[in-house]
Amino acid sequence: MDLAELRVFIAVASDRSFSKAASRLHRTQPAVSQAIRRLEEELGERLFDRSARDGRLTEAGSVLLDYAQRLMRLSEEAEGAVRELHDLRRGRVLVGANEAGVHGLLPLIERFRVRHPQIIVDVRRVPSRRVGVEVLQRSLDFGVISFAPAQHGLHAIVIGDDELVMLTHPAHPLARRRQVSMAELGRQIVIAHNEASPARERVLRVFEQRHEPLNIQVALPSLDAIKRAVEMNLGVALLPRRCALAEIALGQLAAVRVAQLRLHRRLRLVYRSPGPLSHAAVAFLEVARETRAETARDAEHQKPVM
Repeated sequence: MDLAELRVFIAVASDRSFSKAASRLHRTQPAVSQAIRRLEEELGERLFDRSARDGRLTEAGSVLLDYAQRLMRLSEEAEGAVRELHDLRRGRVLVGANEAGVHGLLPLIERFRVRHPQIIVDVRRVPSRRVGVEVLQRSLDFGVISFAPAQHGLHAIVIGDDELVMLTHPAHPLARRRQVSMAELGRQIVIAHNEASPARERVLRVFEQRHEPLNIQVALPSLDAIKRAVEMNLGVALLPRRCALAEIALGQLAAVRVAQLRLHRRLRLVYRSPGPLSHAAVAFLEVARETRAETARDAEHQKPVM
């Protein structure tokens, strides 16, 4: 059934007159009559009692009126929902990140939510190796990784910088050192994440190349569990500093650089290009670009003057 014809039907049923409905709809009476006739032919039922002077509905007409009014309401709701998407009063942004990537993403989410509080930001836990693939497959709008994307069709914006540090209990003998050597780290009981990642493989490769041992004795399934274990003085951990900013600020953990492991991490927000993005995703990308531009300006201003 055509929605335009249903609107005509509702108008005639409401006004109980073909001529009044035609006047209200700014159409001719024959056009209104033809629209009703097409509906009746399609349904195989008379909708109005032609013998009555008051434009009375038949039983079929009464049944159709209820459904027609519901369809009109749904149509109006659908139009309103689409307008809300365009006006950024509705929508969802899907982002994929591993545990460490989420910590770098939070400042961007905070800034976006201030500007667009009605947009849902849904962050899914995705291994960093899968992020690029899922963005290209349109399972995600964005992904967060700490390496340049290898896949064609992906662009990236740097949203933050980080470094790997050794986290220790504040009372640990090495906690007050500015930095330690790989050999010193290798002699500690190391608590590691049991999920493979490119960052972990880089660290293991550096230790192998230098023929240094790495004494991993505890493997845990989450960054939070690793930090709690270090707080309990069960060992040390090699993690991105950004993952433990709150604990370091509160004095619950200490962060120490490892001299030969100055692995600088650049967190990147990756997205499809070319490729359509939702209105909400476009707005999220704009905030990411603004944040990056401001960070670059701040870094430029902080450079020493010669």
